[in-house]
Amino acid sequence: MTLENPAPLYILSWFLILSSLLHRPTFACKKSYVVYFGAHSHGKDVSSIDFDQVTESHYDFLGSFLGRDEAKDAIFYSYTRHINGFAATLEDEAAAEIAKHPKVVSIFLNKGRKLHTTRSWDFLELETNGVIHSSSIWNKARFGEDTIIGNLDTGVWPESQSFSDEEMGPIPSKWKGICQNNADRSFHCNRKLIGARYFSKGYSASNGSLNSTFNSPRDTDGHGSHTLSTAGGNFIPGASVFGYGNGTAKGGSPRARVAAYKVCGPPVAGNACFDSDILAAFDFAIHDGVDVLSVSLGGDQVPFIIDSVAIGSLHAVRHGIVVVCSAGNSGPANGTVANLAPWQITVGASTMDRQFPSYVILGNKMHLKGESLSPKALPNNKFFPIISAADAKAANASAADAILCKGGSLDPKKVNGKILVCLRGVTDRVDKGEQAAMAGAVGMVLANDVLSGNEILADAHVLPASQINYTDGVAIFKYVNYSRLPIAYITRPTTQLPTKPAPFMAAFSSLGPNTITPDILKPDITAPGVSIIAAYTEAQGPTNEVYDTRRVLFNSVSGTSMSCPHVSGIAGLLKTLYPSWSPAAIRSAIMTTAQTLDNTKEPLTNAYYSPATPFNYGAGHVQPNRAMDPGLVYDLTPNDYLKFLCALGYNETQISMLSGSHYTCPKANISLANFNYPSITVPMLNGSTTVTRTVKNVGSPGTYSVSIQNPVGISVSVSPERLMFRKVGEQKSFKVSMKIEEGNKPSDYVFGHLTWSDAKHEVRSPIVVKAV
Repeated sequence: MTLENPAPLYILSWFLILSSLLHRPTFACKKSYVVYFGAHSHGKDVSSIDFDQVTESHYDFLGSFLGRDEAKDAIFYSYTRHINGFAATLEDEAAAEIAKHPKVVSIFLNKGRKLHTTRSWDFLELETNGVIHSSSIWNKARFGEDTIIGNLDTGVWPESQSFSDEEMGPIPSKWKGICQNNADRSFHCNRKLIGARYFSKGYSASNGSLNSTFNSPRDTDGHGSHTLSTAGGNFIPGASVFGYGNGTAKGGSPRARVAAYKVCGPPVAGNACFDSDILAAFDFAIHDGVDVLSVSLGGDQVPFIIDSVAIGSLHAVRHGIVVVCSAGNSGPANGTVANLAPWQITVGASTMDRQFPSYVILGNKMHLKGESLSPKALPNNKFFPIISAADAKAANASAADAILCKGGSLDPKKVNGKILVCLRGVTDRVDKGEQAAMAGAVGMVLANDVLSGNEILADAHVLPASQINYTDGVAIFKYVNYSRLPIAYITRPTTQLPTKPAPFMAAFSSLGPNTITPDILKPDITAPGVSIIAAYTEAQGPTNEVYDTRRVLFNSVSGTSMSCPHVSGIAGLLKTLYPSWSPAAIRSAIMTTAQTLDNTKEPLTNAYYSPATPFNYGAGHVQPNRAMDPGLVYDLTPNDYLKFLCALGYNETQISMLSGSHYTCPKANISLANFNYPSITVPMLNGSTTVTRTVKNVGSPGTYSVSIQNPVGISVSVSPERLMFRKVGEQKSFKVSMKIEEGNKPSDYVFGHLTWSDAKHEVRSPIVVKAV
């Protein structure tokens, strides 16, 4: 079914979900739900008494359905500060009745979400000489100390040097948070790591109680320490992974204060972070006084009012907090991007100009360049027999399992003393190395499958190993399968920079289009997310496998979880430079100054070296120095997001509840195409259309002229073609007209861009169009 206006589809999806909830068969078993009422309307002098009264009102509300005593037992979270609602264990029948109540904006299951790292699921950067370079002003002592970056993740390892408070001044007086160490007295905060909280009731409600060691903000996984140090870790000289990548580690905003909000536990079916915990963390983070929230997790693509990250982000942005989210690791398929709300900054993942080359040298003198961070090495220039894992299968195993080096699929008699070639996919990359080592292999070559293309991730394998791209993988399998006595050697890894071409998109990085609101381009931006070195927990080895007894202070991890905090750190710097800027202005500065060329001056490519598009990278690869002085910004106010919700079909009662005060939708029809986003997306162009944008001058006075790159088959014109600004804060509007060229109608999405330039600044916006 094709709809002329995508808005009804959005609302229809919510009512279909609600209908299924109301009419599903009832069972005695209970599930955990989130009941969402919208926003609180507390005054300025709010106190703990007010919070207690909110909790009592939640007991009263649920008590009207269950009885008060049962209601008090059922509720395990009462959201009392900025988000109004509660989480409770309910039978489906009760949930269906609650959904009918006019006070309820939405009710949804307390579902789990994934961390966006490729470390466990295969499907802070050392920035000296890397693709991302820091401006010297950002490295000045005490610059940025008033900015607070919060991180929703697996918590933090507080002993890490990245969170040292050396040379830092007093904690900002605006901070209202705590260091929640009542059950873990070994956990300490300081003037750098100024707060930490943990939220696990939702996880426990869905999966059973965690043991007492999880009653702490302490990071026993590594993911949270890695992301938080990437966003705001302090300067640490001599950081490396087993000596590789040695340099000074620092976060994107190295002098910012940081706070950890632990919302994730051990993954269950891949899901580690649960909706009710996420909402609780958002509620407290807003209360505590963070300036930026970094959120490296995500879930299914669902309507915003049943999406915990979208709900929490909206409340945060309405309080001036910049929310940065990961795009997800479900690439390379189209329409897989997560975190789709226009009030979020959504970040894809790309490479940087640093590699850790480890060459596979074959007996026929072929040299295949791979990467690794394995601290172990083969004897110098000593060649060993090399065998395909498919030819080393155990008697009771299939060749399909053996080539993937799955546990129990290899025959040690066939593997012992040889280099084993394993195919990437299905199981963890590092576990393949462990299986090879357990079977007696002296080394492993990990060959990319076709979906992984040229994406190579440097891992700290437990044996000498090298990961190679798909093309080289085909070559090595051919050599092994058709040579009489195949032999090979794996060189010790080294650190190489700068490398070319860089950046290019990671194969795992999720792609657009936006499946909830196609008029909004997602992702917004891309940033380094491949083989990122940052702080780590000492509770795990670098592979996070139970057999890995090694411990590291820094680790290399890949995923949009890693690219997200790069942008969070940049947002923190911009918040320091321009404290009065809105979250939308900060997003605009980051997007309109992004780069779409690599370091060979060619257009960005995907992991197969084919041209990438805005569905891969949004506006492009982030450039922090240029974002510091964007010239013009596309700004939005909190009320603009309410108008956006009106355009999606929400009624005034719902939106008033979301905003915490009475709201009236504009009487005139609202076009999503005119939403003042830094990108322009028209997913259903029928003949021609005109959209409007408004830019605000945040630089010196000047005159900007427009240039256009037309999408194929679409003619684009802009009126006026020049914009003159006399002062900071002045705003000018312009119209963008698009028309399908006669006889040249494109069959799919096509891409172009428009750029405003005053000779000093280039303010670039992607144009995305699909003709119907």
